[in-house]
Amino acid sequence: EWKIEEQYRAKGLNKDEVPATEFRAECRSFAEKWVAIQSEQFQRLGIIGDWDKPYTTMAFDAEAVIVQEFQKFVMNGALYRGSKPVMWSVVEKTALAEAEVEYEEHVSPTIFVKFPVKQAADPALTEGVSAVIWTTTPWTIPGNRAMACAKSLNYGLYQVGDEKLILCDDLAERAMSAADITDYQRLSDVEPEGLICAHPFAGQGYDFDVPILAGDFVTAETGTGLVHIAPGHGQDDFELGLKHRIEVPFTVDEAGVYFDHVPIFAGKRVLDENGKNGDANGAVITALIEANALFAKGKLRHQYPHSWRSKAPLIFRNTPQWFVSMEHNNLRDKALKAIDEVNWFPKAGRNRIHAMIENRPDWVLSRQRAWGVPLTVFMHRQSGEILRDEAVNQRIVDGVKTQGADAWFNTDPQVFLGDAYQASDYEQVTDILDVWFDSGTTHAFVLEERDNLHWPADVYLEGSDQHRGWFHSSLLESCATRGVAPYKNVVTHGFTMDEKGRKMSKSSGNAVDPLKVIDQSGAEIIRLWTTSCDYSEDQRIGPEIIKANTDAYRKMRNCFRFLL
Repeated sequence: EWKIEEQYRAKGLNKDEVPATEFRAECRSFAEKWVAIQSEQFQRLGIIGDWDKPYTTMAFDAEAVIVQEFQKFVMNGALYRGSKPVMWSVVEKTALAEAEVEYEEHVSPTIFVKFPVKQAADPALTEGVSAVIWTTTPWTIPGNRAMACAKSLNYGLYQVGDEKLILCDDLAERAMSAADITDYQRLSDVEPEGLICAHPFAGQGYDFDVPILAGDFVTAETGTGLVHIAPGHGQDDFELGLKHRIEVPFTVDEAGVYFDHVPIFAGKRVLDENGKNGDANGAVITALIEANALFAKGKLRHQYPHSWRSKAPLIFRNTPQWFVSMEHNNLRDKALKAIDEVNWFPKAGRNRIHAMIENRPDWVLSRQRAWGVPLTVFMHRQSGEILRDEAVNQRIVDGVKTQGADAWFNTDPQVFLGDAYQASDYEQVTDILDVWFDSGTTHAFVLEERDNLHWPADVYLEGSDQHRGWFHSSLLESCATRGVAPYKNVVTHGFTMDEKGRKMSKSSGNAVDPLKVIDQSGAEIIRLWTTSCDYSEDQRIGPEIIKANTDAYRKMRNCFRFLL
């Protein structure tokens, strides 16, 4: 879909102005082209496979099974619609799951912000005292509704000129250094939990209380020991806000632009349509300076989430999505138990996926895209209830078997609903399923649908990144619908790096095209190199390594020719 969108943009076209089925047809044609090319390339490498009968998630039969598997989540109550902060791409205008995210180096602005204390058990703390937070996302300050402190940390009241600031003792020196302050004095101990502060923009549309709450995620690693809580822009923030019944505001739209109802900053952009920095951060920092609320500012180079498709940075945004509950029917517990019933090679793979499952949030299934298998569900317009009816589900599956997933878009909804329901009473969901749900159901439409195969699989084999991808989604999908893992053994291989152990990329000019090696030296050189590698480790390849393998191949070939 992203590639077709790029083609559209190059022509000055907008995909939203094209009928969905027409756009989907272009995506299907593009995918079919590359399936054929990759099949030819794999065969040229001598890879064994059932090339006459490959499986693809876009085959009509596969799409029908994917829909059937999704409907199991609908019927067992695990699927729900909720509003939570999710990773959002303003370029693609859709939510993304962790498995669709790459962490790349990024430079973010950092700010230390003062929140004036307005209510405290000790009246002295309301006289010229501010609690100081630190954040790398200035644009989320309009979404602030609380602060968090740690019960395990010690906090102090510090005199800085005419001001008194509340800081974690372990971080006070660093905070002062960031503000180029050398003359300061610690006055007394402070217990920040329970204090009520004012928002830095109080009097400008932000006239609400900002309580300081205890949060078990607060540490003394960075910042001030007081964490800025924007419930609409982070998972920890959201959960803490939910626990204390704090408002979860909607501040930015799908394009990363502040809504009109956001005071001071309406219309400002966090990121532009190309994923570049907008004017929001600058506007917030300027407003903080004008409000005398900015204690210090700087920059931080760190690993930040980017879309694996557009390569653009992401934001956390509160938005309605469809989720699978990790707690419903004990899905988390089932998955953790299943992990210990699987053999992991190497054994470290077990710990890696166990930690991911143990700590992961609910699964975001919906995507605001056009290409893929849709969430085939109807929702009652008045009650918001999901329609759960086996007869309706079967009619949907039958339609997908004959027309593919396009049936959901080009069939009158009344055909699916039958005589028992009126289409005008129901909203037909048009969001697209997470692609990892598609891949996570391969065990269902491959192993269970082919007579010569058996379920569960003997082995799943992929790279180490699939602990959060294919291994992960397959485990969750199967445990939710069958109670056990879809595989007996999982083998993880390393990645292919350049000769110096660096990640390959076109921009670095260190990428090795195996097809060019084949054209120059023959496929045997690639095969020989492969057999010389330890699959469990990252492998290196480059001109010198290729030359060494070519020389070794020639010696072996000449030896065999002599023997023959």
